[in-house]
Amino acid sequence: MINKVLFICLIIAIALFWSLKKQGRQKVMNDKSKFMQKATFAGGCFWCVETTFKKAQGVTSVVSGYIGGSEKDANYERVSMGTTGHYEAIEITFDSSKTSYADLLEIFFREVDVTDSQGQFADRGSQYKPAIFYHTDQQKIMALTAIEQLEQKKILDKEIMLEVLPATKFFAAEEYHQDYAKKNPIHYSAYRIGSGRQTFVDQMKSKFKKDFFDFEDELEELSIEELNSPYAKPEKKLLLKKLDDLQFHVTQNCGTEPAFNNKYWNNKEPGIYVDIVTGEPLFSSTDKFDSGTGWPSFTKPIENNHVTEHADDSYGMHRVEVKSKAGASHLGHVFNDGPSEKGGLRYCINSASLRFIPVKELKVEGYEQYLDLFN
Repeated sequence: MINKVLFICLIIAIALFWSLKKQGRQKVMNDKSKFMQKATFAGGCFWCVETTFKKAQGVTSVVSGYIGGSEKDANYERVSMGTTGHYEAIEITFDSSKTSYADLLEIFFREVDVTDSQGQFADRGSQYKPAIFYHTDQQKIMALTAIEQLEQKKILDKEIMLEVLPATKFFAAEEYHQDYAKKNPIHYSAYRIGSGRQTFVDQMKSKFKKDFFDFEDELEELSIEELNSPYAKPEKKLLLKKLDDLQFHVTQNCGTEPAFNNKYWNNKEPGIYVDIVTGEPLFSSTDKFDSGTGWPSFTKPIENNHVTEHADDSYGMHRVEVKSKAGASHLGHVFNDGPSEKGGLRYCINSASLRFIPVKELKVEGYEQYLDLFN
């Protein structure tokens, strides 16, 4: 009997040990994943740009591909004709605890002729134009700031023609294009030198030292969670430029706009509503209903973890305030008087906290994953 009890205890102990070990591995993976970010650059032939960024510290992967076009698919044969609107580009995954987006920008400006809007070096055509595709507001701010500082310091002899665009769907290029320099080293070296890129890079090395760009005045001190959020909140002075007076008052000072006199209270067009500050997806028109209150009303958020709830005892009332998670923007309040067949909740939201994106623009705006809501 004792041996049987000891045996059962041993089995339980072993099971507990492996469970804790598994949880530990998962925690390490989760902790690591929160530092992983993406950056997307177009700089002419992706063979050369891919090779350069693969050598950068903190970069975990670089994929050559196509971005920016309006077609549902992209391949080299069509993109190389220059008629699809796509750019040859690279999508970088990097560990922000080991390198920064600023470091990647410095590499980009050393590698790419941002004064050439017709192509890059020997490669001509719209598919070879230089561009930065930003994934967050922080990246957009930093890219625009870098351009401004380059112009102020007069580093380049010509006008900067670089495009800064929101990241859209990225299509990985064919397998033979990936790691091209490793697969075809002789041809790659001849191309890099013969195209004129290597001569340009050698000249730019003396102009771009480490920590060339200064972003301190443009970006406020943020926590690591905010820095790694795909919907990072800009600093206050940038918000003042981005938002009108009512939008700033509502989102930043917990204000309330007039009922029946706001942008979306009676909007019936299909689409989604995102945080006016960060672009974080918040609500869908599929969950919108006419509450008769004069404010946009929804039965639920588009993603539960994109909206947070907070006790609000102001004005002698007990209410539940709702905010966007990433930007902490004041949105409105949630009440228990919504449609019973839809769960009984009413998210009463200020139009001033929202930006509406119609279904037809979801893909180009980078919200393609929500198209299924409208099928």
